[in-house]
Amino acid sequence: MFIAILGVIVLVVGIVLKNSPEPAHRFSRTATLVGIAMVVIGLLLSMFKVIEPGKVGVQTLFGKVQDNVLESGLHIINPVVEITTFDIQLQTYTMSGVKDEGSKEGDDAIRVLSSDGLEVTIDLSVQYKVNPDKAPYIMQNIGEDYLEKIVRPVSRTAIRDNAVNYAAVDLYSTKRQEFQDRINRFITGNFAKRGLELQQILVRNITLPASVRASIESKINAEQDAQKMQFVLQKERQEAERKRVEAQGIADYQKILSTGLSDKQLQYEMIKAQKDIALSPNAKVIILNGGKNTPIMLSDK
Repeated sequence: MFIAILGVIVLVVGIVLKNSPEPAHRFSRTATLVGIAMVVIGLLLSMFKVIEPGKVGVQTLFGKVQDNVLESGLHIINPVVEITTFDIQLQTYTMSGVKDEGSKEGDDAIRVLSSDGLEVTIDLSVQYKVNPDKAPYIMQNIGEDYLEKIVRPVSRTAIRDNAVNYAAVDLYSTKRQEFQDRINRFITGNFAKRGLELQQILVRNITLPASVRASIESKINAEQDAQKMQFVLQKERQEAERKRVEAQGIADYQKILSTGLSDKQLQYEMIKAQKDIALSPNAKVIILNGGKNTPIMLSDK
């Protein structure tokens, strides 16, 4: 369109030169032809518009936004229409306390007060997309700067308004997923009213006050010590039970020996053992008249 405007200017110059005295008069025809050519070329070029992949085009004619959306590809349009493109791919906006990690430079983390009055710092990433059908609405009512006007303030408000319902420790541990689901529903509803689609909320980090962190670490250490003591006590009980069973077995064995074996039975068992040895080809038996007539066996080797 710039070429066409420039051509109009050249055309006007040619008309002015036509009414001018010599020698400027003789350049009027050339200027007029060049101006007309530039206008035609500019209008032709302005009629063709290419929308890049992952984007849509919104048409504006003399300040009025058109409802029809141009999808990616080549389009023939009114040459005087202005085209504003909107990115409809997945976009991520990060608010972080770590330098050069967030979408804004410096510390951009969200600081909120929990239900117990403690200040909690939250790093958050918001993944969203522009609804292609709502692009004209965004252009008409919000403008191209929807990131600063909608995404950022709505997300930060959602965090602050919902964090007050949770204690600091719960945000950090047991209620973290519940908190994330809650702000997800809040932001989804607000985005939908303004032509945006929330894809995912990522609570990246929750930083508690130093006093709370120290209390949590102390509690964790105490729980670990208690679990360790439980393990030691369980091991000692098992060892005591093992010794009791062993002692009971020895006592039962001794009881059986003292009550179940007589002198006659012992003498009988001894005779059987001596007989087995006597029958062995590797032994000789020598019987001496020792105490209680107990035989003595000597090996021939």
